[in-house]
Amino acid sequence: MRHSTPILAISSMLISLVFTGQAFAEHPLGSDISATKAVTSGWDKPAAARYLDSRQAWWQDWPHAQKDHGTVCVSCHTQVPYALARPLLRKPLGEQRISDPEQAMLDSILKRVNLGNEAETFYSDAVDGPGKTQEARNAEAVNNVLILTSYDVASGHLQPATRKAFEAMWSLQEQSGDKAGAWLWQNFHFSPWEAPESEYYGAAMAAIAVGTAPDNYVGEPKIQPNLSLLRSYLRREAPQQPLLNRVALLWANSKLPGLINKQEQESLEKDIAAKQHEDGGWSTADLGVNPLGETSWKRHDKSAFNIESDGYATGIIVLALEENHLGKSTATQNGLSWLIANQNKAEGIWPASSVNVQRDPKTDVGKFMSDAATGFAVLALEKSR
Repeated sequence: MRHSTPILAISSMLISLVFTGQAFAEHPLGSDISATKAVTSGWDKPAAARYLDSRQAWWQDWPHAQKDHGTVCVSCHTQVPYALARPLLRKPLGEQRISDPEQAMLDSILKRVNLGNEAETFYSDAVDGPGKTQEARNAEAVNNVLILTSYDVASGHLQPATRKAFEAMWSLQEQSGDKAGAWLWQNFHFSPWEAPESEYYGAAMAAIAVGTAPDNYVGEPKIQPNLSLLRSYLRREAPQQPLLNRVALLWANSKLPGLINKQEQESLEKDIAAKQHEDGGWSTADLGVNPLGETSWKRHDKSAFNIESDGYATGIIVLALEENHLGKSTATQNGLSWLIANQNKAEGIWPASSVNVQRDPKTDVGKFMSDAATGFAVLALEKSR
């Protein structure tokens, strides 16, 4: 694995994610359960850390992920969940420094941010078809901001490179038309992160980054026009979104209040509760359904969806509920119990499978969804502590 000289002195930090939430008085997800004993005992944190680090190291060495200037693609399925989750395991494991794969990831991102448009995109018009250069640039810009902001929370200040990443992100935001407020997103019809609906998910991630950024970034006058467009887009397009995107909106609303109102949140909570399985988990395959019961998700190889509960759906839903002060609801507690019971402790992994094609979960590519599942399971479990 490559190791590079840190561009910023991030390795000296004890990094954590600090989020705030917004509470409502009544919820359709079930009555509160008295807090007695932490529900999150019983899962293997060292094993989860080992898995996440090993997958990040593999990603950094995988030829297909390599980019120019010795950098690596910023992936929605492997790097983003890793960057959000891995720092949360540092304190519980007594670690005094970030892991080598984590440092290498940050160095690559910082280099790409500082290179700006000199850095080549992962996809391009020439190789992948018209519009793919812009789509890839936009998706990376949002992911860069989301990752760097999560690290800056620990220091309480935005690093210069993070401000530069924000400037790049805002410069790419659509300013007019039916997509005003969003970012044209990479689309290869691979749900949930590279498909038509991914545009909305990406905008929700941008809102999370803005809402969590330190130094009261959300209040800076120069970003208010962009922020107004983003808020309007998220509210305007919410009614027709698949459940996954509305879960992302619920999460974003805990960071950037006002994206949904109380009545809309309660309706969303009912939709979430209706999809919870008897075992306490949720299935990613169920999250492609919009409020009309329609879904555009389909397997390209015509195989059947895996409808069993999985770590990605359960993790992101539990996280969104927790961030909205619903951590003690029956649905959330049952979801946490599912997460605890379904970690593969030998590997440290939580299961999840592609909603696009049938993949062998033992292969590296077949683990992409489990990378996301493990990251979000860790986020949900550590948030509950």
